[in-house]
Amino acid sequence: MKTNNILIITAVSLTLSLMFQSCSNSFLDTKSKTEVTTQNYYRTTGDAYRALVACYDGWQGTSSNGTYSFYYLSELMSDDCFGGTGNSDSRESQMIDKFDLSESPSTGNVLNDTWNAYYAGIYRCNTLIQKESQINWSNDPSLRPLYMGQCHAIRAILYFDLVRLFGNIPLVTEPTNENLPQADPADVYGLIMSDLKFAIDSIPSNAYPVAENATNLGHVNKYAAEALLARAYLFYKGYYGTDPEGVTASEVLSGLEDVITHGGYSLEPDFSNLWPASSAVPNASDNTLDLSKYDNASPEIVLALNFNNSSDWVGNNDGNRWLVMMGLRNTDSSPYGHGWGGCTVNPATFALYSNDDKRKMASIIDISGEKIDFKNIADQREYTGYCVKKYTPLCFPDGTSASKEDGSGNMQISQSEDYIIIRYADVLLMAAELGSNNAQKYFNEVRKRAYGDAYTEILLTPESLRNERHLEFAFESIRYWDLLRQGLSTAAEKLAISTNVLDGNVQTAYSVKAANVTKTKGLMPIPSTQVTLANGQLTQNAGW
Repeated sequence: MKTNNILIITAVSLTLSLMFQSCSNSFLDTKSKTEVTTQNYYRTTGDAYRALVACYDGWQGTSSNGTYSFYYLSELMSDDCFGGTGNSDSRESQMIDKFDLSESPSTGNVLNDTWNAYYAGIYRCNTLIQKESQINWSNDPSLRPLYMGQCHAIRAILYFDLVRLFGNIPLVTEPTNENLPQADPADVYGLIMSDLKFAIDSIPSNAYPVAENATNLGHVNKYAAEALLARAYLFYKGYYGTDPEGVTASEVLSGLEDVITHGGYSLEPDFSNLWPASSAVPNASDNTLDLSKYDNASPEIVLALNFNNSSDWVGNNDGNRWLVMMGLRNTDSSPYGHGWGGCTVNPATFALYSNDDKRKMASIIDISGEKIDFKNIADQREYTGYCVKKYTPLCFPDGTSASKEDGSGNMQISQSEDYIIIRYADVLLMAAELGSNNAQKYFNEVRKRAYGDAYTEILLTPESLRNERHLEFAFESIRYWDLLRQGLSTAAEKLAISTNVLDGNVQTAYSVKAANVTKTKGLMPIPSTQVTLANGQLTQNAGW
């Protein structure tokens, strides 16, 4: 098992929190000789590097500072997962899952921490971009495009998540505390595209090469920016029905072909080795967990968000906080550690996989099939018998959290599994979708890995490609957005599910209404606190 490189440095984050404080009062407007401020900082390339680390930290904070991360929300909204959690919990997950505020009427503010975390990260990126010109780059001019390219890419990532979640958001391009009105989503995407193109043009092609060593983990390189541009282009084109301004399909395809030809990426031979729980082998005789097959530096990983297990209760939030939401409800069954039972898996998704498809058991925990003694079914809401395997906590055979190798980790705050943003498989399938001359070949490569000796070739069509994307990327925060880009009416139809689940071991009807998806346009509610604080500048999204 390769060791995570910790890009996010807590001490740096703490120092930089001082750097971003406002000094508007006149008695503070003095030149400090001891404190870091925006007036005496941003002078050297060292300052620029630490500010870039703060931008990465801001991105990480969108997942480590609360339950409702982009990942968790994306899975709740998809047809692959139900809300789940415990019968004694609030129904916030159900509100999100069903696009229905009546499920939890008092929680219209549930995504306030999410909103704040994203704009805090954007603020950091905007500050570095604003201060770029005053930094002395002369000692090593090559650092300027390297650092600034990454900064722009991070800002693009943050805005891409935000605009997909909320649709109508303020577009803030400078560090400011002013209330700004909601922007046209086309303008937000314009910034996303220009930031990613800036990153592609700026970051040297030899910077942070694939799987060279652990120090490359978590950095946005040129090829990650090209893949992100393709993802943003395809979503905008599908959801809004037109090309985003300034980007063409041929340009995007050219970037993907560049990743394929020059990036050095390849498919991980064993699909399960991309995730800890999918590859872990418990050994009860010595109470260990063999994670030697898991490769968090796999040559398939184009971009991942890194976490570490140094989190604590006094402000260090560098762990994967949402991972615990995915765990089996208060049930330890090594290698699977317990959690809060969110995102129970739709049995229909499990049924989509053939038994010959290696992705089936690498993606989903089959509680009955794996003979798991699920003792807390009475406390589990929307129990289906299936849970997410790709992202779930780990435990040793004796039930101790395996979030740290020595068993001292806290299951709530010490989770460190990386979140894979883009895999090489996605690059291949996006290139196939955009009409590459090698489209059938790319499609076949992904399927050959999935089926092994049972592989048989099928013709690439729009439908077969959509089906393959579903099977390949289930539970990776991709499926929901793939549905939306098929068109809102199509997405609403597929998200409308009526079935039965077990609530506290009692059979209960479960239903998502297509009308709820349509009237909300598949968007989340803007936090009520933000609407209030904006003094009329923000209008709540329709349907909420």
